[in-house]
Amino acid sequence: MTRRTLTLALLLAVASGHVSGEDFDDRRIVDLTHAFDAETIYWPTDTQGFRLERLAFGETEGGWFYSANALCTAEHGGTHLDAPIHFFLGGVPIQKIPLERLIGPGVVVDISRQAAADSDYRLTTADVMTHEARSGPIPKGALVLLRTGWSARWPDVKAYLGDDTPGDASRLSFPSYGAGAARLLIEERQVAVLGVDTASIDYGRSGDFVVHRLAAEHQVPLLENLTNLDALPHTGFTVIALPMKIAGGSGAPVRVIAFLPASQ
Repeated sequence: MTRRTLTLALLLAVASGHVSGEDFDDRRIVDLTHAFDAETIYWPTDTQGFRLERLAFGETEGGWFYSANALCTAEHGGTHLDAPIHFFLGGVPIQKIPLERLIGPGVVVDISRQAAADSDYRLTTADVMTHEARSGPIPKGALVLLRTGWSARWPDVKAYLGDDTPGDASRLSFPSYGAGAARLLIEERQVAVLGVDTASIDYGRSGDFVVHRLAAEHQVPLLENLTNLDALPHTGFTVIALPMKIAGGSGAPVRVIAFLPASQ
């Protein structure tokens, strides 16, 4: 077994408690992360966007190739993780989020049909109950990922956010979680993380960011701007979401991946 395979197998073992290195080859990996580039979508008030400055690229005086860049990005753009400190004074920053929260069983709740009919749709408690009736109870410590279908609109800013006015977030329109459903998932199901394939864990027209505030007060991290949720089953997979470890950060770019049986 290679070191890489062993490392991944150990991560799976932490998440599920029963996955061994021997059956790692029977699993596949799905990348749930948008690449960062000039087209990366940021919250409208983060107007600087993503910048990658080339510092070196080419052959050195010593005769070998060398490449290096400098990058600049706001915390809350592209596929990223919101730390509880983002909306709660007593919330933990990025570097203090327990790793156990960021590795665990994944659940996809699919509201793409409802969202296609209503761009302001919010997940309801009835939607959660319907999901559980079909796929089983959402386990404690799950990373719940809400599929709206919005990632197919990336990187068209107006189609994705509902408005493309720089510096103005007052006319956005996209689906996400409703307060009641979020409360059920956080307080009763005791999930570890909430994630979504839109720009915010609150729907676009939200003026009070109630889901952000509720999650932050319960120290629940959030994943935003996910992609490829359509490649996942409703259950039966493992999620690993590791952000850049920014000391004091309210958010950070994150690489999110899912492991699932190759047969799924």
